[in-house]
Amino acid sequence: MRKQLIVALVYDFDGTLSPGNMQEFGFIQAIGKTPEEFWKMSDEIAKGQDASNILAYMKLMFDEARKADITLRREDFRKFGEKIELFPGVLQWFRLINAYGKEHGVRIEHYINSSGLAEMIEGSAIAKEFKRIFACSFLYNADGEAEWPGVAVDYTAKTQFLFKINKGILSIRDNKRVNESQLEENKRIPFPSMIYFGDGETDVPCMKIVKMFGGNSIAVYDPKAERKKHIARKLLRQQRVNFICPANYEKESKMYKVVCAIIDKIKAEYELAKLAETK
Repeated sequence: MRKQLIVALVYDFDGTLSPGNMQEFGFIQAIGKTPEEFWKMSDEIAKGQDASNILAYMKLMFDEARKADITLRREDFRKFGEKIELFPGVLQWFRLINAYGKEHGVRIEHYINSSGLAEMIEGSAIAKEFKRIFACSFLYNADGEAEWPGVAVDYTAKTQFLFKINKGILSIRDNKRVNESQLEENKRIPFPSMIYFGDGETDVPCMKIVKMFGGNSIAVYDPKAERKKHIARKLLRQQRVNFICPANYEKESKMYKVVCAIIDKIKAEYELAKLAETK
């Protein structure tokens, strides 16, 4: 039996914590494009070359920044990240849920699992809240400028990070320990102690894995976007998620009540397991 109960809250970013894609809060405007123009160009690259949508948008960012004479160093990405907007209550969410966990003898850890850019998330107002940000990133040359994609995270690549969290592996590069056999009782955070938050189809594999292995998945939707609500309801109907919640993280929100109830359930099961071991 683990000495301390840890519950991992794993979040997608765009559309889950933030209303929109992070590139739309400054970067796309800086290169003189509209979001519609940028994503259309990105999709055309992917379709025309039968390539990854993730690698396509990363290359387009690189190319368009160079055309606009914009440098792309880590600090430049972080400055764009400072402009990212967040859903209601997100800024206070981590303090609230950490306090709830502490009151109930549960350690809460937060992780990002995103197809967005790690460097931009690192510039956001909530970057310090995460134990690890698993996301796309660039490689940098000797002058500190981005020159090539270093990590590209699509919907299937996201699933590997769940298993890394499960085993307590924080390195993106590590592909050895994550594949090693490990007894369930030795895994740092079992799947039943995970809560996954996502907003759409790219999160489905992660949602399904967490739910299938006994954890809880929450489909988050922007209440102002009927299409997002429809997707969330469809995921619930298909039994790919346990709950659907509007993207409101305030204390009186459904999100807060659902997550607190899940934490209570995880804690109760932990205590029961301890009692079962008592001779």
